[in-house]
Amino acid sequence: MNKSLSVFAASILALAVTGNATAEDKRYIVTFKQGKGESVKSFMKKRGGRQAVEIRRQNAMAAHMSATTLKEMRSNPDVAFIEEDVKRYPMSQETPYGITMVQADQLGDTQAGNRTVCIIDSGYDLVHEDLSGNAVTGTSDPSGAGNWYEDQSGHGTHVAGTIAAMNNGTGVVGVMPSSNINLHIVKVFDGDGWAYSSSLMAAAEVCADNGANVINMSLGGESANFLERRTFNNLNRQGILSIAAAGNDGNTAHSYPASYSSVVSVGAIDSDKAIWSSSQQTNQVELSAPGVQVLSSVPTDTGRISSLTVGSVDIESAPISGTPAGAITGSMEDCGTAESACTSAAGKICLIARGNISFAEKVLNCESGGGIGAIIYNNEEGLLSSATLSDTVTTIPSVGISDTDGATLLTQLSASVDLENEATSYEYFNGTSMATPHVAGVAALIWSHFPNCSNTDIRNALTATAEDLGDAGRDNAYGYGLIQAKAAYDYLDTYGCSGS
Repeated sequence: MNKSLSVFAASILALAVTGNATAEDKRYIVTFKQGKGESVKSFMKKRGGRQAVEIRRQNAMAAHMSATTLKEMRSNPDVAFIEEDVKRYPMSQETPYGITMVQADQLGDTQAGNRTVCIIDSGYDLVHEDLSGNAVTGTSDPSGAGNWYEDQSGHGTHVAGTIAAMNNGTGVVGVMPSSNINLHIVKVFDGDGWAYSSSLMAAAEVCADNGANVINMSLGGESANFLERRTFNNLNRQGILSIAAAGNDGNTAHSYPASYSSVVSVGAIDSDKAIWSSSQQTNQVELSAPGVQVLSSVPTDTGRISSLTVGSVDIESAPISGTPAGAITGSMEDCGTAESACTSAAGKICLIARGNISFAEKVLNCESGGGIGAIIYNNEEGLLSSATLSDTVTTIPSVGISDTDGATLLTQLSASVDLENEATSYEYFNGTSMATPHVAGVAALIWSHFPNCSNTDIRNALTATAEDLGDAGRDNAYGYGLIQAKAAYDYLDTYGCSGS
């Protein structure tokens, strides 16, 4: 897959053409044979070529030359090869597909300062380039999860980016990108990634104390309890709209707090508006939103964007969560499911089938066998995009690919492979956790335009105007359908808070 995002300026930008370059001259990269650099430069200069920059370690230089000079240079026996010096540009920001899909880009957020979204999660990277300019406050969990302005797992920072990543020319944009929305962060998760129900209840009350209109809970678990239900019922009566993830177990079990009637339960769909296979389907699912391959912010430089090229063909890939950054080149070795050290992969890239043992064990078995990188292909249909190393530390880059691409690569083991995991401050995540902030963000956005409406009015408008998906009417997969910001705005603008 080609890298879809780069959030930093290229380390070496195309230099300006020298003043005496003519309009018909083009810039080329000339690679010369070992020890022949000076003779090639002299040859080129005599024919009107002009050196722009030298790339010493590659035995190469960039130069401007006419078509005639180019032809003569190509015939010089001391020249290894010549290629066009193509331009590189600083990369600008990207609008994730979900922002467009929920129609957030069709409404302004200039009035969002009258609303507050409270995010109960793992924290917030306060120095992130796409989040640092927001109006944000926070509360740290007294039970010891750590400072709210730090995020060990990246989950909360990813959620926050979907809601409010800034429109600042870099990275991504969120549902409300103008830094007007008020955010309050309550940290309940540390690096272990779980918290007690009691901590969630206390956090929700902290949200209320800090003026929350909308609470985002990209979290959940099994089993309801009386006090938690009462907590969210009380918040609902206080005028707060609570929104939570339906769950990622791919079954029909209820997850809480999403399945309390006072909470909006959100399912996940992909870029084709198809339900995500792991999204829980229950009679409490109310709305659906993008939750597959969602690009958003993660703590600075902890994200990974992968690229994989086999021969000259780009292969869609996804970094294994927790993988180190790095770039490698080599051929492949079939390691099967890599349930023991793959010693035949020494100096090669391990091609590994998913199944039987953890992803971390597979990568470690590749590494212990001398492998320089790992490609893990899915054992079910589609891209392997949610694999994780958990807390395991590995030293080689690893990526996931689809089942079909895996089958193809098994027939191309000797091909040259370029694999790279690039360090970045953004990453693709999957889950109903990623769908939830789309809904929370849209709810706050709509509410900011109609601040006199109640939380119930906003909730009714969102369900009344959702794009119906799946079975006609409400169903257990999609709920009432895909949330639509502009449609909800038009509904309230036409009918008022009470609706039709």
